[in-house]
Amino acid sequence: MPTPPRPRADAANAAKPHPLRQLRASDLRGVARLATQATTGISRVAEGVHQSVLGTLGLPGGAQPGQARGLTGLVYQSIRGVTRLVDAGLQAGLARLEPFFEPDAPPTAVQWEREAVLAALNGVMGDRLQRDDNPLCTRMGFYRDGLPLDLPALAASGGATGKLLVLVHGLCMNDLQWLHQGHDHGAHLAQALGYTPVYLRYNTGLHTSANGAELAAQLESLVAAWPVPVKEVAVLAHSMGGLVARSACHQAAAAGQGWLALLRHLVFLGTPHHGAPLERAGHWVDTLLGSTPYSRPFARLAQLRSAGITDLRHGHVLEADWQGRDRFVRHPDRRTPVPLPEGVACHAVAATLAARRSPAAERLVGDGLVPLHSALGIHDDAKRTLGFAKSRQAVFHRMGHLALLGDAGVAQQLEQWLQPA
Repeated sequence: MPTPPRPRADAANAAKPHPLRQLRASDLRGVARLATQATTGISRVAEGVHQSVLGTLGLPGGAQPGQARGLTGLVYQSIRGVTRLVDAGLQAGLARLEPFFEPDAPPTAVQWEREAVLAALNGVMGDRLQRDDNPLCTRMGFYRDGLPLDLPALAASGGATGKLLVLVHGLCMNDLQWLHQGHDHGAHLAQALGYTPVYLRYNTGLHTSANGAELAAQLESLVAAWPVPVKEVAVLAHSMGGLVARSACHQAAAAGQGWLALLRHLVFLGTPHHGAPLERAGHWVDTLLGSTPYSRPFARLAQLRSAGITDLRHGHVLEADWQGRDRFVRHPDRRTPVPLPEGVACHAVAATLAARRSPAAERLVGDGLVPLHSALGIHDDAKRTLGFAKSRQAVFHRMGHLALLGDAGVAQQLEQWLQPA
């Protein structure tokens, strides 16, 4: 059954209500928590710079590196203490106000913007938001048309088929952003091949292995609760979503979960299977800031980037890839090779800004974020090469990373691969 049309981004922008209407009571509490944490963080940076300057004069510091002593240290401690008290008061007061506000409404033009901002915030510091139990933290779940998946309503409408398509978005994005330039691969495949699409929303700032474990568990529950018998499952993943999907498959196999036996197709769109150079550039920012006593305190700011982002350095999919290691310290690629899941048709779509393939274009250009070899799973070490069949690889030229979401040629390729045998 054709999927109802999803809200269009261009239509959403036609009428712009006041931006503050997108705020919810819980948003105010989350922003207040971020503001107080920022004040505490800046005070630590200032104290570190202060002590670095005194250190060059041979004056001793406090008990901890970057800590001032005496009256100066007491001032900085007082700032942080007062900030914590203010935060506690704001959290308690705003929490009491939340019940008086209306419950969440369906997505509107302004809420599209709100969800995009929250997705970006979670991508950059989602691990910190989860650790602090911040209301702005995104919780994993399945969605349709921007709303949590309602299986009874889906069953009542007759919209559930035995062909389940799960779409997994990339870093700093959300389920609504599968609609790109008026096109949605999920809606297209629903109409062309009879799939029922469901869209995962998750916190992209968490480790990919943590998201993979949660996705595997939620897929197991989803298949068990689906209104009709599930005949097949297909997963379409963009960018980081491909690493999360691979992690979910690996962990599902280890746990003996049943949904994996129903998985027929696993499609990757621009997935950095072997890492993304831009995260490595972020690591060099850490190194440069830490090179002098005066700039070293500012390295705290560079290290705000989330665990999800640092997992993109080499393309981590397992907990063992990062556990017990300082993720801000440069180290060689020590990943455990994880092959593609057995018995599943795995497909890789890659894009390149170059007009044609060449050695330089394949290693350096890529789609602006992911090198061609990384998207195709090719590695100099044969044990790490994923080995996509030639017939299950597609390369699109003069195309960027996000354009993979809305291109008609990519949609046709997906339809061809997912056609029933």
